[in-house]
Amino acid sequence: MTDQLNLPSDTEAARSLLSATAVRERSHQILRHGVEGRLPHFAVHLDRLEACADEVVATIREAYPSLDIPFHARWRHFSVGGYDRWGAVMHGAPWSNAGEMARAAFDLAIVSVLLDAGAGPQWRYEEGRTAETYARSEGLAVASFDMFIGGAFSSRPEDPFRVDADVLLSLRPEDLAEGFQASADNPLVGLEGRAALLNRLGRAVATNPDIFGQHDDPRPGGLFDVIAATADGETIKATAILEALLTYLGSIWPGRTTLGGVDLGDTWRHPLVDAPDVTKGLIPFHKLSQWLSYSLIEPLEWAGYTVVDVDGLTGLPEYRNGGLFLDAGVLSLKDPTEASRAHPVDSTLVVEWRALTVALLDRIADPIRAKLGLKAEDFPLAKVLEGGTWATGRRLAKARRGDGSPPLTIISDGTVF
Repeated sequence: MTDQLNLPSDTEAARSLLSATAVRERSHQILRHGVEGRLPHFAVHLDRLEACADEVVATIREAYPSLDIPFHARWRHFSVGGYDRWGAVMHGAPWSNAGEMARAAFDLAIVSVLLDAGAGPQWRYEEGRTAETYARSEGLAVASFDMFIGGAFSSRPEDPFRVDADVLLSLRPEDLAEGFQASADNPLVGLEGRAALLNRLGRAVATNPDIFGQHDDPRPGGLFDVIAATADGETIKATAILEALLTYLGSIWPGRTTLGGVDLGDTWRHPLVDAPDVTKGLIPFHKLSQWLSYSLIEPLEWAGYTVVDVDGLTGLPEYRNGGLFLDAGVLSLKDPTEASRAHPVDSTLVVEWRALTVALLDRIADPIRAKLGLKAEDFPLAKVLEGGTWATGRRLAKARRGDGSPPLTIISDGTVF
C-alpha cells in the first residue's frame, strides 16, 4: 500500500526532471560545488573565464564579422561547404502546403540529430554531388541527408522526402553502414547503437498514431502538429518543443534510469546533487533532445510560427563545449592522469564535466555579449553556441592535439553525444 501511495509523487518528481529548468538548476549546483572546491574530479578557475570569452569572441569575429549569426542547429551542417542542400530540396519538392514541408523538415532533422553521436576520429564520408569529403558532425549530417533525399527512410517510392515508422522499425546496422560508407577501413563508432535508436524511434511512432499520424501515416514529423497545437496565436515557446520531445520520444532512449514509471533518458547520478525528493542524486542533461529542439526552431519558423523563449533551453553538454573549458583552463582535472584514460558516460567524472559545461555556458554568455556590445535578447544562447563556443572548442582542440580530439575520452554507445 505504501508503494502505491508513493507512486504518484515519485512519478511527479520524475517528470520534473524532463525539463531544461531541471538541467540548468542542477548543473549550477555542481558549479557551486566546483567553485567551493568540493568536486571529486574537477577544479574550477573562474578567473580564466574572461580569457576564454576572448577566445570565443575571436572565433565569432572571424567567422561572422557582421555578427549575423544563425541559431546552433543541424541545418548549419546541411550547408557545409557553402552548399544549401536543404534549399535545393525546398525548391524542387512537391509539397502543397506549409504543414507538408514542416513534417518533412522535422523528419530529416529528427533522424539526422539522432544519428549525430560522435563519429570517431577515423570515419569519413565522400559526397557524390560535390566530391568533397567530410568527417565528424558535418559528415554525419551530409550522409544522413543523402539517405533522406534518396528515399532510404521512405516507404513511398513516389515521395522520398519522408521518414516512415515501418522503415525505421526494420532498419539494420548494415543499412546504416551502407548509407554512411562505413567499413573496416572506414570505421564509424556506435553503428549498432544508432540503428537500435532508430528502431526504437520507429516503435514509438508506430504505436502512437494519435500523436504521430494526425495528418499522415505515422512519421516522426507528425510531432510538428503536436507542437503547432501549443501555439499562442502564431507564437511557440522553445521549451514547448523540448517538452514534446521528452514526453513523446522518451521511450526511444536505452534503458537507463527509470523513476516512478518514467524513462529519464539522458539523466545520470552524481552524489552531490541535492533535491527534496526521490530525485536526489540525479541530474538530467537531455543533450540530443535539446540539440533537436534547437534544430526544430527553423522548420517551425518556415511554417509561419515565431519561436520565443529560446534561452529557456540550455547549452549543450558535449565534448566540444566541454573541451573548450578544459583547453582554455577554466576547468582542470584534480588528477591529471585521468586525461589518459577512457571514461564511461555514466562515470562521476563525465557527469561532473557535463554539468560544469552547462553551467559555464550560462556564465560565459554575458562576457561574450559584453565584448560584442550585444544584449541578451539580440544574442541568445543559441547564437553564443553557434558563433561560438562549439567552434572555439573545436579550434582549440585542433591547436592542442593534431587530430582535433577532445581533451577527455568518453566511452559512449552512440546515443548520448
